[in-house]
Amino acid sequence: MRHRMETPGNRPSFVPQTKPIPMKPSPLRRLLSQRAQTQAPVAPELQRAQALIAAVDAGGIPLHPAKVNQIARDLGLAVSREEPVEATISRIRAWLAAG
Repeated sequence: MRHRMETPGNRPSFVPQTKPIPMKPSPLRRLLSQRAQTQAPVAPELQRAQALIAAVDAGGIPLHPAKVNQIARDLGLAVSREEPVEATISRIRAWLAAG
């Protein structure tokens, strides 16, 4: 189908009307979308534990032992206030490795 379009000088010009051709998704896009659909959402306590371990591995030192203890408790680990933070972090790391 062609549409008539006015051009300068009042001469009609015919411009073909085209529709965009739908493209197939690339194999990589298809794979990524399938993976996104099949992955279960990560629980917030698991995300916090993974973020803590990533920060420690990057050279960070947790300043608040209470936060580390709370993350461990959220994972179901029993934590003592007297236990060193390093021990709690190693227990969280072991829990993540086992899970």
